[in-house]
Amino acid sequence: MGSLIRLIGGVPIAALITLVLFLLMRQLIWVDEVTFDERPEEINLNIDEVVEELEISRRETTIDQIDQIDPPPPPPQIERQAAEQPTEGLSAVIGTIPEFDQPSLNSNNISFSVSDRDAQPLVRIEPQYPPRAAERGVEGSCDVQFDVSPDGAPYNIRILRCDSSLFERASIRAVERWRYNPRIQDGVAVARTGVQTQFIFQLAE
Repeated sequence: MGSLIRLIGGVPIAALITLVLFLLMRQLIWVDEVTFDERPEEINLNIDEVVEELEISRRETTIDQIDQIDPPPPPPQIERQAAEQPTEGLSAVIGTIPEFDQPSLNSNNISFSVSDRDAQPLVRIEPQYPPRAAERGVEGSCDVQFDVSPDGAPYNIRILRCDSSLFERASIRAVERWRYNPRIQDGVAVARTGVQTQFIFQLAE
């Protein structure tokens, strides 16, 4: 019964407090009426026509003078050998210089001209020892006959006798590289026929 009385008495008090709070909040958020001017405000934008010059910093570079460089000296000239050396180190080739007829002088009848002479060797290259013959231990000799042209070049080269066919090609190729002073007869270069030479193929011990 007491609680009912407190409830009935508290309702008006609560209602009064609520009303006071409502009026207080209304007063706090109340804003006076604001009037807007219908005429738009004129906005003036002034653009400065003068362009300011910007200072750009430039880096000064200097190129140092380079001293003149002398080119390197040319490589030394190496003289080439005119003759080919045998490739087989344990072999030796021995050849004989062709013999030529000596002019006969007759005290009673001299018909020999001072300008006449027989063919004379200029370049003589020894043949290479055939590798197959060296591997097999084959030795021997080879007789070759050839003619000398007016230009001093051997031609018509042929084998007269050879102890082994292994030496024939090496002997012919060697004679092909020989060069001569041609035979002179009556002041004119002529061919020299029937020149013979011998090659001895011998292995070094």
